[in-house]
Amino acid sequence: MRVMLADDSTLLREGLARLLADEGHEVAAAVGDADALLDAVAADPPDAVVVDVRMPPTHTDEGLRAALRLRAERPAVGVLVLSQYVERRYATELLTTAPEGVGYLLKDRVVEVDEFLDALERVGSGRTAFDPEVVRQLLARSSHTDPLERLTARESEVLAAMAAGHTNAAIAQRLYVSQSAVEKHVNAIFDKLDLGGREGYSRRVLAVLRYLGS
Repeated sequence: MRVMLADDSTLLREGLARLLADEGHEVAAAVGDADALLDAVAADPPDAVVVDVRMPPTHTDEGLRAALRLRAERPAVGVLVLSQYVERRYATELLTTAPEGVGYLLKDRVVEVDEFLDALERVGSGRTAFDPEVVRQLLARSSHTDPLERLTARESEVLAAMAAGHTNAAIAQRLYVSQSAVEKHVNAIFDKLDLGGREGYSRRVLAVLRYLGS
């Protein structure tokens, strides 16, 4: 996979570049600000980018805005956003804009090498990868909404795993249930969130994201 990195921390940027190279990925660019990332992607689009939310010059939301722009202009490029904290507004905006090929991880998760590499592989292949803590906080924030209150405890667990980008088979393994049981829970979630008429993969993401901004 061809990957581009954007983080103003030289230590983290170079560490990620070495890790990815060791794992057989090609690091096409490693830059320190959002503008440099956008220029590099425009010159030679990669399979995926890894971008920090806060970068120069203001260290507020430059990386997030670059991620949103890439999703709008180059949807084939996977985007994995890294953040020191759960930025609820930024996460919600990113996830509800174009959920396919998007990931959002806390920087602490990067030290879990296998989880980080799995997340990158998922966004690079057009799937989703959301940090469990991000999902937990976003769902907790929107738990007051009627549609989510209709879900059973088990359906809520399945919903959180769906938001993290896991397939039905992976959810079954994580929750120690059969895949057919997971499929029943997923269908129940679609029904309770009024998504029964939706077609395709995005329905799985919308089941979680539709009410995040409520």
